[in-house]
Amino acid sequence: MQRRNFLQTGLLAGASALVGSGTVAGERNETPALDSAEKTFNLNYAPHDGMFRNLGGNDFIDQIKYMYDQGFRAIEDNGMSGRPVEQQKKIGETLAKLGMTMGVFVVPKGGNSENSLAAGKKEYVDIFLNGCRQSVEIAKRVNAKWATVVPGDFERNLPVGVQTGHVIDALRRGAEILEPHGITMVLEPLSDTPNLFLRTSDQTYEICRAVNSPSCKILYDIYHMQKNEGHLIRNIELTWSEIAYFQIGDNPGRKEPTTGEINYKNVFKYIYEKGYKGVMGMEHGNAKPGKEGELALIKAYRESDSFL
Repeated sequence: MQRRNFLQTGLLAGASALVGSGTVAGERNETPALDSAEKTFNLNYAPHDGMFRNLGGNDFIDQIKYMYDQGFRAIEDNGMSGRPVEQQKKIGETLAKLGMTMGVFVVPKGGNSENSLAAGKKEYVDIFLNGCRQSVEIAKRVNAKWATVVPGDFERNLPVGVQTGHVIDALRRGAEILEPHGITMVLEPLSDTPNLFLRTSDQTYEICRAVNSPSCKILYDIYHMQKNEGHLIRNIELTWSEIAYFQIGDNPGRKEPTTGEINYKNVFKYIYEKGYKGVMGMEHGNAKPGKEGELALIKAYRESDSFL
C-alpha cells in the first residue's frame, strides 16, 4: 500500500494531543503504562503494518507501540509468514509485553489461483497442508490463534458440488493439523474477482458445517460481503455460529469507516451486543495520506465505536 509523506503545520501538535499523555514516535517509552494510553475501544480493532507509518515510524515494532498508545489492543499482519523468524519473534515479544492480541496472518499458499483446492489435485492439497504445518510454527512465535485461508479459483470443468467436496476434504485435513494447537483457519469469501470459488457467507457457512471442526470457521470481511451480498446484519445473524473473525473496510473505496456507504456504527453495535470478543481486523487503506490521514482514521474509529 503506497502512501505519500505529508507534513502540515499544526499536525504534530494534533498528534500529540491525540496521543494524550503518550508521546509521538521516537520519544515514546519502551513499555507505555496502561494508564498513559488512550482509552481502549468497545471492540478489539486491529491495525496493520503501514497504517500509522507517518505517526508511528517506519519500523513495525514502533508502529505497534504507537497503536497501543491510541487505544488499539490487537494487530493483524497478512504477510507475517514472509517475515524473518527473528522479526516474528520480536513482534510476538512486543505484543506479549503490551498485552496485545495477534490477529490473522495468511496461511502460506493457503489456497490461491495457482493451487485451487476446488480442483482436488493432490499436489495442490499437499501445498496447502504444508502451509498449515508452517502456520503452526509461525503461530507459536507470535501467539496467533487465527490464520486466513482462501480456497482459490473455480475449477470450471467440474460441477460445483464436486468442487465443494474437494474443498471440504482439503480443509478437514488442514483442520487435523491445526486443531491440536488451538489454531483456527478462517475461510474468507472475497469479491476481488468472480473467478474465486468462495464468494458468499452462506456458502462458507455450509463448508464450515461440513468440515465440522473448531479449527475451520468464517472470516467475515464486511467490505467484501457488502459488495457480494449486502444485508450485512441479516447475513451475520444467519451465519453467526460459524464466524470467528471480522475484517473491516468501507465501500466504495475500501477505506476506514465513515468514508463510504456502510453504517459501521450500527454494524459495530450489533456485533458488540452479540457478545463478540474477538478481533476486528482493519484490512483497508487510509482515505487521506500522511499524518493528517492517520489522525482522521483514528477519529473515524472513535466516532464509529461510540455506539454505547
